Amino acid sequence: MTERLVIARLAHRGDGVADTPSGPLYVPYTLPGELVEVENVPGDSERRHLLRIETASPERIEPFCPHFGICGGCAIQHWTPARYREWKHGLVVDALAQAGLKAPVDELIDAHGDGRRRATFHARRGTDGVIEVGFAALRAHHIVGIDRCPVLAPSLDGAIAAAWAVAEALAPQNKPLDIQATATDAGIDMDVRGSGALNSTRIGQLARLAATHKLARLTRHGELIAQRSTPTVLIGRARVALPGGAFLQATAAGEQELARLVESHVGNAKIVADLFCGVGPFALRLAERARISAFDADANAIAALKQAANMITGLKPIEAETRDLFRRPLVAQELKRFSALVFDPPRQGAEAQARELSKSTVPIVFAVSCNPATFSRDVRILVDGGYRLRSVTPVDQFRHSAHVEIVGLLAR
Repeated sequence: MTERLVIARLAHRGDGVADTPSGPLYVPYTLPGELVEVENVPGDSERRHLLRIETASPERIEPFCPHFGICGGCAIQHWTPARYREWKHGLVVDALAQAGLKAPVDELIDAHGDGRRRATFHARRGTDGVIEVGFAALRAHHIVGIDRCPVLAPSLDGAIAAAWAVAEALAPQNKPLDIQATATDAGIDMDVRGSGALNSTRIGQLARLAATHKLARLTRHGELIAQRSTPTVLIGRARVALPGGAFLQATAAGEQELARLVESHVGNAKIVADLFCGVGPFALRLAERARISAFDADANAIAALKQAANMITGLKPIEAETRDLFRRPLVAQELKRFSALVFDPPRQGAEAQARELSKSTVPIVFAVSCNPATFSRDVRILVDGGYRLRSVTPVDQFRHSAHVEIVGLLAR
C-alpha cells in the first residue's frame, strides 16, 4: 500500500518525520517540507520506505557517493551544509533539554579533516551465497558491497581491496567477519574478527595477502598473523605503537580538537585523572603540564600508553592502571587527590563512574562522549551532585552521519 506524506522535520537518526493522526512516521533520506510517496515497511508500523519525491526541498543537494541511500553508513549527504550543521547542533541541544540541562552550546566544530582514518568492513554471504564486503544496509541485516568510500581518509586507500581479499581467503570458514582497518604512520593496520580458529595453511595464505596489499600489520582478534612494520601514531610528541585492533578517534582532526578543548580549560591543574584513557590521546598531551593518572580496562592499551610515555623526555609522570571502570569505578576517596578529571567512555556512557564522581570534590571535570543521550544522562548525575555545566561543544568528526562528539566542561 502506498501513501503520500509531508515531511515536517528530521529525527535524531536523520530520518524525515511525517506527523499523522496515528503518530509520527519515519522516512529515511527525506527532508523537511518535502511531499513524498512511500510504502509500508514489513514488520515496522512506524517506518516507511521512500518510493518517490513528488515535491523536493529547495535545500536538497546531490549526494556525492553512489552508495548513498543503499549503504547505511551515511544518514545525510542530500542536505545543504548549513542546514545539516544546524540539525547536528540541534541534536546536542535537544538531548540536553530532555535531561533538563541548561548550558550554552557552542557552534559545531567541523573535525572531518582528511576523513575517517578508521573503518570496520563487514563480510557476509548473501542469500545467493556470494560474499559481500562493505557496510550494513540501513536498518537491515544484509551487507552492501562497496569498492570505494568517499568519507575515508586517503591514508586508508587500499583498505577496501585488502578487506575483500581477506574475506575471500576466509570464505571456506563460512563465518561472518568484521574487518577493522586503521590508518597509521606505517601503513594500514588490519584486524580480523569472527573467523574462528585458523589452521597453518590459512594463516600462511593471509600472511601472503598482507604482503601483497602492503599492510603494516594483519592480526586476528589482536593476535599477530603478519607484520611488515610497527603501526604507530603520533599523539602530541609521543609516538604510540598501537595494539592490534586498537581504538582511535574516527579522524585525526577529531582527536586533536577534543584534546585542544580539554587542554584549553585544564588551567594550572597539577594532577589530572584520565578515565577510559585508551592509548592516551588526552594523557600524553596533558602530561606536558600535569601529572597524570590514567585508567582503562584494556590492558594492551595501557601497556602501549606506558611504553610511549617512557620513550619521550620532558613529560610529567604518567601512572597508568588497568581497571574496569564499569565494574570498579574510582570512588570519592580515590578521586579527592585530583585537581581535574577527564572521562571519555564508550557509547554506553559511564553511569557508575558518574555517580561516584558526583560525590567527589574534583573541581574541574571534562565529560567527553560520542552519544548525546548518555552524555546528558551522566552530566545530569553530576549536576544533581553539585556540579555546574559551564559549556558544551559539539565536534563533528562523523560528518554525514547522525553521530556527534561532545565535550562538556563542569565545575564545582
